[in-house]
Amino acid sequence: MKTGKVRGSLLLVTVLLGVGACAGGGGSPPKPEGTVGPPVVTTPAPNSMAIKDFDYGAPVTVSPRAVVTVTNLDSARHTVTADPGGTFDVDVAGNGGTATFTAPATPGNYPFHCTYHPRMKGSLTVK
Repeated sequence: MKTGKVRGSLLLVTVLLGVGACAGGGGSPPKPEGTVGPPVVTTPAPNSMAIKDFDYGAPVTVSPRAVVTVTNLDSARHTVTADPGGTFDVDVAGNGGTATFTAPATPGNYPFHCTYHPRMKGSLTVK
């Protein structure tokens, strides 16, 4: 009987030591290769727009005469060209290029397009 108790105690000590050895280093185990963490959510900076996948994104609202920064995340070159009257027109290089323009002084809705890609359309609201 004593041999059974000793073996049981040794088994318990071995299990406890094994569990304790796994706990070293604190924290979570490393992620397996190829896994991606939670998505990074970024809030666009005020008075800015990003061109991505040949799209201007949601309409942008700015104050009169605000300086608007455009970032082009596509590899292709794009423009932000106001439709009527040419109130603004900027050419933005691809691959992270940026350009700025000054919004019109008069409140209103200003549709725009890309001169290189006429199907690309967007809207700037000044108020």
